[in-house]
Amino acid sequence: MAPPLPRPRPPRLFRRFRPRRPLTALAVLALVTTTVAGPARAAAPTSVRLDNPYLGARVYVNPEWSARAATEPLGAAVAHQPTAVWLDRITAIDGTGATMGLRAHLGAALGQDADLVQLVLYNLPGRDCDRRVSQGELTVAELDRYRTEFVDPIAEILADPAYAGLRIVVVVEPNSLPNLITHTSPRPAATAGCDEVRAAGSYLNGIGYALARLGPIANVYPYLDLGEHGKLGRPADLAPIAPLYSAAARAGGGTLANVHGFVVNTAGYAPLTEPFFQVGDVVNGEPVTGTRWVDGKAFVDELPYAQQLRPYLVGAGFPNGIGFLVDTSRNGWGGAGRPTGPGPRTTVEEYVETSRTDRRGWDGNWCNQTGAGIGARPVAAPAAGIDAYVWAKPPGESDGASDVLGANRPYEPMCDPWYRPSAAPYVRTGALGNAPPSGQWFPAHFRQLLANAWPPLP
Repeated sequence: MAPPLPRPRPPRLFRRFRPRRPLTALAVLALVTTTVAGPARAAAPTSVRLDNPYLGARVYVNPEWSARAATEPLGAAVAHQPTAVWLDRITAIDGTGATMGLRAHLGAALGQDADLVQLVLYNLPGRDCDRRVSQGELTVAELDRYRTEFVDPIAEILADPAYAGLRIVVVVEPNSLPNLITHTSPRPAATAGCDEVRAAGSYLNGIGYALARLGPIANVYPYLDLGEHGKLGRPADLAPIAPLYSAAARAGGGTLANVHGFVVNTAGYAPLTEPFFQVGDVVNGEPVTGTRWVDGKAFVDELPYAQQLRPYLVGAGFPNGIGFLVDTSRNGWGGAGRPTGPGPRTTVEEYVETSRTDRRGWDGNWCNQTGAGIGARPVAAPAAGIDAYVWAKPPGESDGASDVLGANRPYEPMCDPWYRPSAAPYVRTGALGNAPPSGQWFPAHFRQLLANAWPPLP
């Protein structure tokens, strides 16, 4: 694979409120209240699409998440950070009595004097086809509802001239296209749900339609999700990426130009870099790629994964200016268990196990991971080809319920602490117990993320 193409951008922090010392919970709550209630200003419209929308941006801080974070012990240290707003159901567009809708968030951004808002669209028909039971509200047959009741209202709101001065970054349907590669027949991990959505075309046509509606809006920047290195990091997985993603971008009558970039590790736990071992290391004549942890993958961390995929996608026809986002909200892996240097080279297995900072039992574990920590803080242009490190998944929001027989059905085995994945029966899921349903506040996990942050929090 070709080496990454450099994008000459000096690292630059987001332009946002930056306290000299960690705020108290009351101070953060006062800031959020003032921001939301303050007079909204109409940002100056722009017709020029920026190469990197994050450069110099003042990024919106979600007041709902910020208020929850600030009430937790030490949570004020991160409560001022920008996080994405997830639109994961039709009612999320208008909001409910307990939650803000899309217009409320955009108005709050104007009230904060922000000029960039981050959204995640997550409501495809047959969503989460890799799971035992789909966690979404739309069936595979409800593509028309997705278009007319979900995408169309969002596009109409984002095209409102009142928000023309906001740069609106939209992560489009995470974990969907990667599932069409890894979880469809004849792959060993194939599921009936993923075979069904592939046959129906609901993912390709849904994503294509979303891109065709959002891409032409001058201040909207769509980014497609590329999973993470643990899911698409094998040579057999890398080959289908360009054809599949090209087909998705064109499926709704759009073009590749509607894709502004890609995002990796959305809501994931894979570290940015493994500082103490590399994928090319060899111990006593044995390459680390043959170990149980690496398992034949071409990457062991996210930054090389993103940087090496970029020229490959440009070569396949995507615009030269595409950049990558990396979700670093929960991939820090600090705390007392973090290695301080390379492990012993007695055996290749021991070397990898004692060197790696990612402490999951299996890199396919994704639910409320025990021992995880907050990762790199949001920053613009941190490395070649990378538009920003972002917090797409708001830290502290649950990945899914851990109960087996309770009211939080459908049961998701990967969120059950005692379940052993069929692909890795030698380990359990690593999920933290007593977790609430997906998207709900999970204080125990948030506190763990703070304690294990890397770099450490003040």
